[in-house]
Amino acid sequence: MNYRGIIIEESLDNTSVLNKMRIVETKIEPVTPEHKTPWLQQWTLHTVEIPEEKSEEITQDLSKSFDKEHISWYADYKNDKHHYVIYPGRVFKVDLRNPVLYNDARAYGISLGIPEYQIINL
Repeated sequence: MNYRGIIIEESLDNTSVLNKMRIVETKIEPVTPEHKTPWLQQWTLHTVEIPEEKSEEITQDLSKSFDKEHISWYADYKNDKHHYVIYPGRVFKVDLRNPVLYNDARAYGISLGIPEYQIINL
């Protein structure tokens, strides 16, 4: 089963990784203080679909494509079995039958400076 999730285009130094997935929908929202990204004017949120057979490759590429100046970014996508939580240089693959594994993914995100409210619902 394919994976589905949201990727913020502005989180990427290298946007070519987006060409490896299908963009289902795009929304643009203005940045507010709550976003904690004052260097940006907007977030371009792409809802993406990733084929299961390409998920490992794309996940690794995405992890290497994040903004290197501002490391407090993540992306995530899931299907009915697994949930990938991708940070710059680090990936968590959570088996949905064992959601306690989210604890490490959340803690790591918070250590990068990602606001807790953004990752609490992982």
